[in-house]
Amino acid sequence: MTLTLSRTEWSSYADDHTRRVDALLSGHLARRKRREAHPVEDFLFTYYPTRPNQLRVWHPGPGVRMLDAPEYDGRRGYVVVDGTACVDPAEIERRTDSIGWIRRLLASTLDRQPQFGCFGLHEWAMVYRTPEVRHAAWPLRLGAEGTDRVVESHKIGCSHFDAFRFFTDSARPLNVLQPTRESQPVLEQGGCLHANMDLYKWACKLMPFTPSSLVLSCFELARDIRTLDMRASPYDLAALGYSPVRIETPEGKAEYTAAQRAFADRARPLRRQLVDLCDELLG
Repeated sequence: MTLTLSRTEWSSYADDHTRRVDALLSGHLARRKRREAHPVEDFLFTYYPTRPNQLRVWHPGPGVRMLDAPEYDGRRGYVVVDGTACVDPAEIERRTDSIGWIRRLLASTLDRQPQFGCFGLHEWAMVYRTPEVRHAAWPLRLGAEGTDRVVESHKIGCSHFDAFRFFTDSARPLNVLQPTRESQPVLEQGGCLHANMDLYKWACKLMPFTPSSLVLSCFELARDIRTLDMRASPYDLAALGYSPVRIETPEGKAEYTAAQRAFADRARPLRRQLVDLCDELLG
């Protein structure tokens, strides 16, 4: 079924989208002008490749025709005929393998039982026994020796390759699992903060086919997860207004696990929508 939108209709959606993006990105863009870095709020633009100007472009998703939309002419993934724009079927065909891989990863994660016992120790394993920390401008809350003791006193069970690959050389052998890119579809599970944060990455990789409303829902989820990720990290970010989640204590573990479960509940319907989008594209 195809939905046809007049210019008045689709431009209204596009304007609302742009306002939403500008509100979400205002702090990041202001800091960028001042050449200031923020270890929490800037992460989505330093770790993931999608740029702010790319987010500002509104995409309706497949099955939608936009009348009087010459500005979409020349944009990747669109075809414009007599001023009417829609997703280019040839672009979908060219990206079938990529869409299929993303679909397999998301669907296997959706079907796997979530795990909630990692306590965010991946961030601790990234600074284990090394003076070269990723956020050198911020002190370690327990100091280097205290941080190392936390790592050594816990079972590390990180299942996410893109977190594991940043572990220090000393920390990697301590992980129960040894994730690889090839094993990602087998190990990824819906309790993992980074797997749920990555829904934003997969939504962006599927652009322009992903409806922009879904992209921004994944962005907001990733932003909120990053906040927990860094509050539970070994860094002391009190000066930025972030109270720590003290995962080295029973109370901190309980707080972390409750938040982790809530994020898994938010992520599941978004992951399902992305799987359904892939099915529609591949169908």
